[in-house]
Amino acid sequence: MLPPYLQEMQTQVEAVARTAGLDFFETRFILVDTKTINEVAAYGGFPSRYPHWRFGMEYDRLAKGSRYGLSKIYELVINNDPCYAYLLEGNNLVDQKMVMAHVMAHNDFFKNNVYFKFTNRKMIDEMANHAVKVQKIIDRIGIESVENFIDICHSMDNLIDPYSLFIARPPATRKELEDLIEEARLAAADTPVGPEAEKKGAVRSYMKGFLAGDRKNVAETPVPSVGLRKEPINPTRDVLGFLLNCAPLEDWQRTILEIVREEAYYFAPQAMTKIMNEGWATFWHSRLMTHHLIDASEVIQFAHTTSGVTAQAPGQLNPYKMGVELFRDIEHRWNRGMHGKAWRDCDDYEKKKHWDTGAGEGLQKIFEVRRMFNDVTFIDEFLTPEFLTERLFYTYDYSRSKNEYVISSREFSEIKSRLLFQLTNGGHPIIAVTDSDYVNRGELLLEHKHYGVDLEVPYAKSTLENLFTIWKKPVNLVTKVKDHPMLLSFDGSEHTSRELPVSAVGG
Repeated sequence: MLPPYLQEMQTQVEAVARTAGLDFFETRFILVDTKTINEVAAYGGFPSRYPHWRFGMEYDRLAKGSRYGLSKIYELVINNDPCYAYLLEGNNLVDQKMVMAHVMAHNDFFKNNVYFKFTNRKMIDEMANHAVKVQKIIDRIGIESVENFIDICHSMDNLIDPYSLFIARPPATRKELEDLIEEARLAAADTPVGPEAEKKGAVRSYMKGFLAGDRKNVAETPVPSVGLRKEPINPTRDVLGFLLNCAPLEDWQRTILEIVREEAYYFAPQAMTKIMNEGWATFWHSRLMTHHLIDASEVIQFAHTTSGVTAQAPGQLNPYKMGVELFRDIEHRWNRGMHGKAWRDCDDYEKKKHWDTGAGEGLQKIFEVRRMFNDVTFIDEFLTPEFLTERLFYTYDYSRSKNEYVISSREFSEIKSRLLFQLTNGGHPIIAVTDSDYVNRGELLLEHKHYGVDLEVPYAKSTLENLFTIWKKPVNLVTKVKDHPMLLSFDGSEHTSRELPVSAVGG
């Protein structure tokens, strides 16, 4: 529980944020010391996770960063309802106030951005459940076997398809089917009240019929022990989901893989919206602090902290800086009507420089953007040559001769293309399962969508080994190596590779 002075501060910040138009879940702040915030951060912001050495390694890194003054965690916020956030003991009051304003904007983003629509809003409880499940498996199977299998799952936790959540499909796993039936049961049991009672009653009646029939069908239809769908009808990027359906796993292995997959899908929207989310939070903490929450005596401290957060180093992309500047630019352009056909067709520099239609639609536009976009579409839609020129955003490459990063391009098209490439799929390779009975021998075939960058072959081989451990039969990967189509294979004992026809590789 927060001390009274911080409770009063939270009440003030929330009132100002709501007046500004932010819409957020209930927020619960927790005051912690440096050791505790490092522990929670090592768990991805959660107070409880399943045991694994990776979390301990991350804690050690964070603890050393704090000890030697190399890093400091100002805020930590969890996408949950209610939303939990952590305040660091010892921060000055200006920083605490700024963190609260920052958190309110994150909370608003979690609640309203469409890419968070399907995330579990009770993930704190779910993570604790996962921890209990894995600990029980460890007690039964042994720490070494379980930890080794978790390592294998972690090596593939980016082989999911975040966009698949927006496509209606049959249940992929037994758990998804059970959850679907339970949702329908609860909906059918909901007693209608009020003016909508008649309509809700009709829906309930329909759902009861649906459930009665479906329960009968489910009860009478044997579910294969390996899942509901035997092989992908179309290529699927959800490799983890496919393995859950079709791989010959033991029950405890299936449980762990399902946990890793579920958590990967929970964190995916945060990776897809890092620039937007941090930019939105920085935009609003700056707006709320400078307009409503600080007095003259606090300006210097606020400016010092915010300038550190938004500092841009050569060769690095600071999501706080890029995000807040782009949101400010959108607000400015839509306030002055600097968009649309008339704006694009104007070739007069002076006229464009002083362009102002008095539209005043800036705030409305940024709230719309906050709701509908992710980082890739955000950059693709709103990045302009003027924005890059005015804010000195360039691409950098490392110069061995100068032993430093140097500007490699000032060209808008090149900068934008490079930025979009880095953001697409979080910078990870796009891999899809294309065949579960390759060469009619039950082998697994995957394809790498090659867009100009080769895979790191040693990592690819290690991942094929891990896939073999799960699939139990040879696994194959179609890719390109130095522009040559190749088939990389692992049969459980040795790696092989052979060149393929050019038509064999998509891109």
